[in-house]
Amino acid sequence: MDKYVNLIKLSVGSESVDSLIAWQDSYRQRFDDGLPRHVTRMWPKREAEILNGGSIYWVIKGVVQCRQRILRLDEVRGEDGIRRCAIVLYPDVVRTQNALKRPFQGWRYLQPEDTPADLPKSRAQDDTLPDDLNRALAEIGVL
Repeated sequence: MDKYVNLIKLSVGSESVDSLIAWQDSYRQRFDDGLPRHVTRMWPKREAEILNGGSIYWVIKGVVQCRQRILRLDEVRGEDGIRRCAIVLYPDVVRTQNALKRPFQGWRYLQPEDTPADLPKSRAQDDTLPDDLNRALAEIGVL
């Protein structure tokens, strides 16, 4: 299978890529494998395509700003007994070109041709812009 698909998800509560990384670093300590994960109610029907090279693209403050490769999907059950999907991620966060994204609930599939490009490694540590400037530049296609 050559085909893969990505996911896109709002990173609710994150103020920046750095705050997403910090939250994941503290949360992943709960697990024996030390890998970050996002737990969701819905199990992706396109699991095989996701696991064939897909990433999760994070929307922070209305802008796609980074992605993480998806390692696997684990079944987890909460104290309520409901089956959930843990999207287990590689710890490396790859910053991407900024792309505006309107709010939505849950996660969505994202085709490879619709994804923002990764930033070159030389730009990965660029100073972050204020949210309003970041959004304005993304709106006119500069970032």
